[in-house]
Amino acid sequence: MFVCGIAGYTKLEHPVERGRIVRLIDSIRHRGPDQQGTHESEMCALGTARLAILDVSQGSQPMFAKDGDVVIAFNGEIYNHAQVRGDLEQLGHRFETHCDTEVVLRGFVEWDKRVFERLRGMFAAALWCESEGRLVLARDRLGIKPLYIYHRGQDLYFGSELKCILGHPEVPRRIDLNGLSHYLSLNWVPAPFTLIEGLEKVQPGELIEWRNGRIGRERYFNLRYELNRSWTLDSAKQELDFLLHDSVREHLISDVPLGIWSSGGLDSSTILHYAAQTVPKLNTFSISFAGHTHDESRYFREVAQAYGTSHHEFDLSPDEDLESAIREMVYYSDEPSADAGALPVWFLSKLTRQHVTVALSGDGADELFGGYQTYLADRLARQARRYPAWLRQAGLGLLKLWPASDEKIGLEYKVKRFLEGSLLRPAYAHVFWNGALNDRDKRSLYPAASYPNPGELMNTLATEAHMQGELNKYMFLDQRYYLADDILVKCDRMSMAHSLEVRPPFLDHRIVQFAATLPEDFKIRGDSLKFILRDLMRDKLPQSVLTRPKEGFDIPAHRWFRGSLRGLMEEVLSQEAVRATGLFNVEAVERLKRGHLRRRANYGYALWGLVTLFLWIKRWNVETAVTA
Repeated sequence: MFVCGIAGYTKLEHPVERGRIVRLIDSIRHRGPDQQGTHESEMCALGTARLAILDVSQGSQPMFAKDGDVVIAFNGEIYNHAQVRGDLEQLGHRFETHCDTEVVLRGFVEWDKRVFERLRGMFAAALWCESEGRLVLARDRLGIKPLYIYHRGQDLYFGSELKCILGHPEVPRRIDLNGLSHYLSLNWVPAPFTLIEGLEKVQPGELIEWRNGRIGRERYFNLRYELNRSWTLDSAKQELDFLLHDSVREHLISDVPLGIWSSGGLDSSTILHYAAQTVPKLNTFSISFAGHTHDESRYFREVAQAYGTSHHEFDLSPDEDLESAIREMVYYSDEPSADAGALPVWFLSKLTRQHVTVALSGDGADELFGGYQTYLADRLARQARRYPAWLRQAGLGLLKLWPASDEKIGLEYKVKRFLEGSLLRPAYAHVFWNGALNDRDKRSLYPAASYPNPGELMNTLATEAHMQGELNKYMFLDQRYYLADDILVKCDRMSMAHSLEVRPPFLDHRIVQFAATLPEDFKIRGDSLKFILRDLMRDKLPQSVLTRPKEGFDIPAHRWFRGSLRGLMEEVLSQEAVRATGLFNVEAVERLKRGHLRRRANYGYALWGLVTLFLWIKRWNVETAVTA
């Protein structure tokens, strides 16, 4: 098994100097420091940077089929590779390694593109067939592993990170205004958009096929929300128990040291519980915020003690050299890491890599089982909208006299944000509650704000999953976009910057499909979020884990931009810097800064997005001139 990076390009219309692939792979060496390899033919070049996890001594990449006609560059883990290997052996295949890359390669030779339907895991794969002049790219069902593409005439460039494509001097670095519009609203960019014009994210569960200059796309996985009315709560809990046990067991397979990321919350503690049934002594890793109301150390220490783990933690305080870390993150993030949670994940990854090479996380449970407060807000807003809009608007006006607090997500912030959302259409409100700027602030800030509003993302999913119920609609939106394009991007870039592999057992696609069949009241019952998971773990985890309030895993951005990070904000968002980009209204940026510093409102998350955006523009020399 390997987690690494891949890159490559075709050369049908645009010849490329021989050996460029070596330089591109070197740009993502952090993803795979153990071995780098390349293959180059007349029409195609591809390469890998490898972090060896299983069968460490074998399986160097790129890997060739016996006749040399098909070559693979593979990034990821296939958890059912032994089962697929057995199927192939019955068909006459004989293996030379124990690694899953060879299973994918031989599976492709046997079943072609249909091999990806058989795989359970996280991956981005590139397969080149010399005799057919054909390149096949595939991304895993949930988008755990990244993959970008760029069309240049008849040729196709691809890579695990944008660096692999921006490393081509012929690729222009112009800001994409559609991507930027989404970014300002959400603090992340939904697939297939990026912030670079012409560069695209391959979508989760998508196949790209290039053949002699022609490009085709298809999806091999589409989640369908089809209610299984035969479920009882007890039978569904039994099934979830089996699936979690099996998924965590598979995710623990490794020939290198392994640990668990722990926040002391329900999701990570659930993963730890099932992991402890397989591995007797585990390492756990946590980030604390000593002395702050959102510090979780009480909970994760209690969980570590309950399971007898070898526990490691790092206290992230404003006294750390945060500015250096933020500037360094800009390089590894590819696109701006506008999720403020990227900073603690950076330090958590750095801590973890000092002890192990692989870590398991609890990512995905919120999107599958209904874990976000926004789902409750969606329901409450239905009631609020029964009152006249003018009354809600008046209430919001009065609440704006309430001084903004330094809390990460204080009561005043929640109430103001909720009322603002209640004035929007439901789909727009849902993305607004998870996002950054409202439309008014965005229009004043961004002259080109006529580009699509992220609320329109909901329209693209209206019929795709045959969803039943409002909750499933919002959860599918979060799974397809927020999870894949924010949570998993943040986790991948920050961990791979430190050559650390992170595996999310909740995102085994069997669990994802199971969750899509559950009644909505198995997910949220009253004000109890993730009801089925909480009920399953009721007699397994410490009581404090089950009853504690949910905390988002990010920094107290509101406080830090009024304190330790104020200097960085003032420098990066100076009037001269803003004017130089030509993107934003200088006075509008000044109003955001002043409003935040004078506690008229909490713009910490919006300011975090702007700071990282400006650092990114400068680091990657992105052209920002806007032509109307």
